[in-house]
Amino acid sequence: MNNEHCIGCGAAIQTDRPGELGYTPRSALEKEEIICQRCFRLRHYNEVQDVELSDQSFLDILHAIGKTESLIVKIIDIFDFNGSWIPGLQRFVGKNPVLLVGNKVDLLPKSTNKNKLANWMKKQAKELGLSPLDVLLVSAEKGHGIREALVEIDHLRQGKDVYVVGCTNVGKSTFINRVIKLAAGGKDVITTSHVPGTTLDMIEIPLDDGKNLIDTPGIINHHQMAHYVSKKDLKIITPKKEIKPRVYQLNEKQTLFFGGLARLDYINGGRRSVVCYLANSIDIHRTKLEKADGLYEKHLGEMLQPPGKEELDHFPELVRHEFKLKDEKMDIVFSGLGWVTLKEPGAQVAAYAPKGVSVLLRPSLI
Repeated sequence: MNNEHCIGCGAAIQTDRPGELGYTPRSALEKEEIICQRCFRLRHYNEVQDVELSDQSFLDILHAIGKTESLIVKIIDIFDFNGSWIPGLQRFVGKNPVLLVGNKVDLLPKSTNKNKLANWMKKQAKELGLSPLDVLLVSAEKGHGIREALVEIDHLRQGKDVYVVGCTNVGKSTFINRVIKLAAGGKDVITTSHVPGTTLDMIEIPLDDGKNLIDTPGIINHHQMAHYVSKKDLKIITPKKEIKPRVYQLNEKQTLFFGGLARLDYINGGRRSVVCYLANSIDIHRTKLEKADGLYEKHLGEMLQPPGKEELDHFPELVRHEFKLKDEKMDIVFSGLGWVTLKEPGAQVAAYAPKGVSVLLRPSLI
């Protein structure tokens, strides 16, 4: 690409990979000022598009943020709290304060207690090595809680720059776009005189006091289910509206299949109920444990889907994870797919997910 760089964010211009850093259509190369599509959308439509970044490039950005004096706003997807977590963030950002924003709160059942949820997030964050100044719950898609978030950000930043960080698919760009729209009050907040040569791979959105709201590219968390399914299947497993909990009464030696993507074997612990929190579009099938392997082998891609039959050549084998539940109420989490809640200690279960997808045990979210 003749080493051309975007005058907006400094990213190297490329024309082959839409959705990645520096992308611009070939037709735009003829213009006097070359600007990437991401900066173009921001400049002309006040709209931020998320792009993906390699692990090392993202770590470089985090190290650079650690050398600044700023407020860090970390966006996570509440439906996929663990899968959308950025490990070691506190270590990288140094002494900079962090505001933790849980997005997609509209996906959780309406009966969810928001105060308990915020406290749960604070406790989980602390166990994962992060001590946020505060925790906010928002729905960037619906606009819920955005005004309160804007007020809180302005209060906490104390005249400093604000860096917004998050994984891909957490709704970071939707959040920033909501903030821009609200802050601009219908006026253009981004002018065509946007200062060229800003920090490589980041976009600076000017604030009233001369400081900036800085959007960073989304990091890919490789242990999320999203990276093991097709785009078509991703639409099926990604919730679009409030999740309806599905309750099953399980006897010992029974199995639940979540499409063909994951499986839960209830080994022992007496008859008990399990509550499944997944996208409403995912079918759940119950069978006897002794028949489970044969059912999966025979019906994967048909009755048990996603994945569809055309995806089977690329779909990883399922890996078994065994757990003994010791606390009163625990979640078994399939990263990027959902979770299953079991009450009362003593249950022994095995959870299966595609090789590479994280499966973990945590205190119950709901």
